[in-house]
Amino acid sequence: MTARPHEAAHLRAMPATKPTPRRAPFPFSAIVGQEDMKLALILTAVDPAIGGVLVFGDRGTGKSTAVRALAALLPEIDAVEGCPVNSARPDQCPDWAGITSQTIIRKPTPVVDLPLGVSEDRVTGALDIERAIARGEKAFEPGLLARANRGYLYIDEVNLLEDHIVDLLLDVAQSGENVVERDGLSIRHAARFVLVGSGNPEEGDLRPQLLDRFGLSVDVTSPRDIETRVEVIRRRDAYDTDPDTFLATWTPEDAALRDRIMAARAALPGITTPGTALHDCAALCIALGSDGLRGELTLLRTARALAATEGAPSVARSHLKRVAALALGHRLRRDPLDEAGSGARVARVLAETLP
Repeated sequence: MTARPHEAAHLRAMPATKPTPRRAPFPFSAIVGQEDMKLALILTAVDPAIGGVLVFGDRGTGKSTAVRALAALLPEIDAVEGCPVNSARPDQCPDWAGITSQTIIRKPTPVVDLPLGVSEDRVTGALDIERAIARGEKAFEPGLLARANRGYLYIDEVNLLEDHIVDLLLDVAQSGENVVERDGLSIRHAARFVLVGSGNPEEGDLRPQLLDRFGLSVDVTSPRDIETRVEVIRRRDAYDTDPDTFLATWTPEDAALRDRIMAARAALPGITTPGTALHDCAALCIALGSDGLRGELTLLRTARALAATEGAPSVARSHLKRVAALALGHRLRRDPLDEAGSGARVARVLAETLP
């Protein structure tokens, strides 16, 4: 339908609508309680090799809020300008990207959301259809795994992820490389990231193969005391009502926490591990009946990160005991005769094995 002249003039005169600026995420330091969840996320920021975090719990307990707030705490990375996989050096940038720049820039550590129902092409990358049609060229369009390289990949409701996407993530997590062989393409690129997942256990369990790929796990619950719940409401209301003032109040706290993470990263290589700590790791995992040696290795690495965060020169038994439930709780075999939760089981064995 053709617009009448006066209508067309009116349409031309209408000012362009400016996009609404995105509000900064809720500050990490302002999250009330949930100390284990915050600690687990901070430790993966200190040592990304820990292997990621799984956060399971009730709805509305700050799981997604904490993950998105973490992005503001992560130190910037050095990356080649224009490189789609955030390579640190020009010689690491894949040939298919066609990047000739030698310029190294500072950029935020990537935190990439992987939504439910996402297609495999969107995750791994695929043929660039627009370029193929317009220019007749066969080119690769990078996916979410490329963007997440050297950063974080976050999956909300991870227990509802489709099986074929889970299989894909398992392959990439194992190799640290994304390989695409289809549509006449043969592409590979680095894909190393910290995997963070959150979900509600009432909506289903996580496949054991994927569960084992998370370095740490945390069970979160709604606070049971009135004072804590009131403080949660007060801070969230202040953030929603006057975000600028709220952010100005808490930004210095986040900055101080970021400095702690940076200092811990610098101190991490110098943390020593006495033989007694190794013995404690092995004894605890044997007592818990955890399969394989991934539990010991993750427990030790996490304790080392905690020691660096606290400014300690070496790993002590207190560090192992503090992070044992985070590193081992999701690695326990199911015991139908034991109705206690995994955290309670770890605490019981800790008291018996490492008094």
